[in-house]
Amino acid sequence: MAKEAIQTDQAPNPAGAYSQGIVANGFLYTAGFGPADPKTGKLVEGGVAEQTAQVMRNVAAVLAERGLTFADVVKATVHLADLADFADFNRVYESFLDEPYPVRTTVGSQLNNILVEIDVVAALRS
Repeated sequence: MAKEAIQTDQAPNPAGAYSQGIVANGFLYTAGFGPADPKTGKLVEGGVAEQTAQVMRNVAAVLAERGLTFADVVKATVHLADLADFADFNRVYESFLDEPYPVRTTVGSQLNNILVEIDVVAALRS
């Protein structure tokens, strides 16, 4: 299996031993992104709505490196620090997508000073 790393300065730099994205077997897999502004490296201020919007912009930047959009996403995994934030998160998340929506798993997680983290799997275009 061949793997290709995806890297862009339009998304936050990895904070450890991982890639922003990997292309393999016809799919692009993204890292889990938090709400850091890639230009400043600082977390965006505000609640889960503001943080979700930044996370989605970060994910979109990695997709764009391979000419993909959220229309190509088939699976999303979402970690929320507080599941009580689900409605506010979902409103913003949904505004970035069109039907048919990707499948999604949403779980409550202990996150390091952030409210939301998202990773996606996108199908490459033939």
